[in-house]
Amino acid sequence: QDPGYPVNVVDPLFLNWFLLALFLWRLTAPLVRAMRWPMPLALGLSVLASVTPEVGPDLDLQRVLQFLPFFVLGTTLQPRHFALLRERRVRWAAVPVAAGALALAYWAAPRMDYAWLYHTQSAQDLGAPPLAGAAMSLALLGCSALLTACFLAWVPRRRTWFTALGGGTLYGYLLHGFPAKGSVYRGWYEQPWVGSPAGMVAVTAFAALLVTVLCTAPVRRLFRFAVEPRLDWLFRTAPADGGASPQRDPVSPPEHKVRA
Repeated sequence: QDPGYPVNVVDPLFLNWFLLALFLWRLTAPLVRAMRWPMPLALGLSVLASVTPEVGPDLDLQRVLQFLPFFVLGTTLQPRHFALLRERRVRWAAVPVAAGALALAYWAAPRMDYAWLYHTQSAQDLGAPPLAGAAMSLALLGCSALLTACFLAWVPRRRTWFTALGGGTLYGYLLHGFPAKGSVYRGWYEQPWVGSPAGMVAVTAFAALLVTVLCTAPVRRLFRFAVEPRLDWLFRTAPADGGASPQRDPVSPPEHKVRA
């Protein structure tokens, strides 16, 4: 990291946007659970943010609002919804859907600005009219949700050697930023062989191996103090009866005198 880079607590750097977004999203969780139709509202806010250039970088609100539907969806889903993805017909249907998405991505890669995928800017900032930006935002959200469902449909029911890695994905996400940014600062991506087909395959394979290692138990134990610190000292201990101790009304007479 550049030592001269300004530190701004309301403008998170790189991957830190997710931690701030998660904090803000969880503050809305009680409201989401109490609403009748939280998804339409979340989609509306997401689309409005995507066509509002005035939403500035403070608190990374563009990402917070544009990704809000996924948090709301995860909050409202129930086990029976995930059970539907385990049906055989759904798992087979996910194969052509994923294949079609791969072909579409290959076609769109040279024709589309990948900045749309980051959800950090409005449609106007990306040179698109508001109506097209709203449609693009909804299309990307729909494609992301569909591909996520395909992935979950393929998750094995039985316990495997990589099952435990699922509990460490937050470590893989947060920690991979250090080697990723370090590679940029050291100029490793500027090497000619990296842009070749073989180089792309090698970098992709190394990235997959690296993020797998970052999700393992030894790495989680090493960095738990930073990623999942124990904060018991920060909160009050709840009484054993689940409520506050009753306070005697100083005006009321003692109980034995009332009985008399």
